[in-house]
Amino acid sequence: MAKFSLYNIPLKNLSQAKHTYEYELDRKFFEAIDGDEVRKGNVKVVLTVRKTSSAYEFNFDSKGIVQVPCNRCLDDLDLEIDSQNRLIVKLGKEYSEESDEVIIIPEDEGEINIAWFLYEFVALNIPIKHVHEPGKCNKAMSTKFRKHRAVSKNDDDDSGDIVDDDGDFTDEEEITENIDPRWEGLKGLSLEDN
Repeated sequence: MAKFSLYNIPLKNLSQAKHTYEYELDRKFFEAIDGDEVRKGNVKVVLTVRKTSSAYEFNFDSKGIVQVPCNRCLDDLDLEIDSQNRLIVKLGKEYSEESDEVIIIPEDEGEINIAWFLYEFVALNIPIKHVHEPGKCNKAMSTKFRKHRAVSKNDDDDSGDIVDDDGDFTDEEEITENIDPRWEGLKGLSLEDN
């Protein structure tokens, strides 16, 4: 973690006052941390640390933009990050995580490196499904996606039409012609009785 020494916070030397740290998480940070979710971005983090009698309270305020691959077309997608997170750090004999918010670090070391926590707080703010707005996906990939996607005949949409990424309507009959005939026998099955 020597390359992340900028993110070390010495706890033993902190006074009872409130301490503020500012970090700029840019492309270099995300590439160096080597996480799966985010590779590019620009997020500003303001960290306030307050020492209490038995612990240190860390409050993270993160704002910025990260780029992640779109789940549909795999092109980069800009996502806004705006989150507030809290971490309680206590000194003890050895490192342990008591909960999602409570960390114990060895008293001998007396400092904590927050680089991975900064990354995790950004990554946790990314929604599970991240796709471009309709019409913004890569056209070639969207065409391939539509060609290979499965469509339910009993969708909630009563129009019988399916809207593709470009906002164009596709006739349902055109799609049902492409259904494998081996699946025809399953249309009459009722799953409601189970």
